[in-house]
Amino acid sequence: MNHPPGILLYCRPGFEGECAQEITALAAEAGAAGYVRAKPASGLVFFAPYELSAGQLRRRLAFRDLVFARQMIHEAVLLDALPTGDRIDPLLAAVRSQFGGGFGTLHLETADTSEAKELGGFLRRFGPALDSALRKAGLLRNDPAAARLHICFLGSAAAYLGVTDVANSSPWPMGIPRLRMPRQAPSRSTLKLAEAFAVMLTPEERADWLREGRTACDLGAAPGGWTWQLLHHGLHVTAIDNGALAPALLADDRVDHLRADGLHWRPRRPVDWVVCDMVEKPSRIAELMTEWLADGHAARAIFNLKLPMKKRREALETCTLILRRRLAAVDFRLDMRQLYHDREEVTAYLRPVA
Repeated sequence: MNHPPGILLYCRPGFEGECAQEITALAAEAGAAGYVRAKPASGLVFFAPYELSAGQLRRRLAFRDLVFARQMIHEAVLLDALPTGDRIDPLLAAVRSQFGGGFGTLHLETADTSEAKELGGFLRRFGPALDSALRKAGLLRNDPAAARLHICFLGSAAAYLGVTDVANSSPWPMGIPRLRMPRQAPSRSTLKLAEAFAVMLTPEERADWLREGRTACDLGAAPGGWTWQLLHHGLHVTAIDNGALAPALLADDRVDHLRADGLHWRPRRPVDWVVCDMVEKPSRIAELMTEWLADGHAARAIFNLKLPMKKRREALETCTLILRRRLAAVDFRLDMRQLYHDREEVTAYLRPVA
């Protein structure tokens, strides 16, 4: 183990450049310059600080400030010469020397690529044996509040070791919530909103804001994937689209379908939610959502920003400026994340701080 520790990030393959730019800028704000290793289409980005230690950065960086990272693993070190005849003993020795143990959970992972997924069979066989060995060595215990140990295999003989804190990371292995496609939903886009609810809302927000009695407007609703997801949580939905909605949704008395242009239609009365997954310039959607909240049409918004093929991060920064400038006089909080079910887009969650 002769590689210096750093930060390992998981991202959507093809977005390594944006993820690298983001962690470099965020680390610089925390007072740390460094260099990045990021192989194109690998789904992995490694940031090595020059001056601050990886442990210091662990205390200074907030996972929620990252948009393109699915997971941020601290104090990550690379083991690139694991003997295939005995991987467990070198891993135990590395975990003990690097971290000292005391982990609550083991996440055995790979990158989210077709090549890395070929390691899935090996990990399923290897995982139980490694988990047992870690527990026998006193390095892993049943404590859900304790830090997580991550081991990300790059191949059969190379892996990153690192740690995440429960309150400053994604809770899911590989940073991916495993969601099943509902058979009744009219489109797979329903998974985008389901993931946004799971990732971006707190349990308290889900209990209060996703329940019977709440109201929502779905802009650009057809064929109804997001409308279905809102109905699934008990909300009354006004679906705005000139296109057709799925017949099963039209038969539900909690759905009002209005054939109108989602860019220009406004409700007569305020609603709890406005959601939007329209294919439109991201700056136009950012302006639209700020108008809805600034003018009091909706209390909260979840929307997708479709990014251009080039200058994705610049387009996102433009949208962020639009959102913050228009809402400067109101105390709103903005979170953004490229979710697993997103593609060339980013999901945003805008709501009052109170």
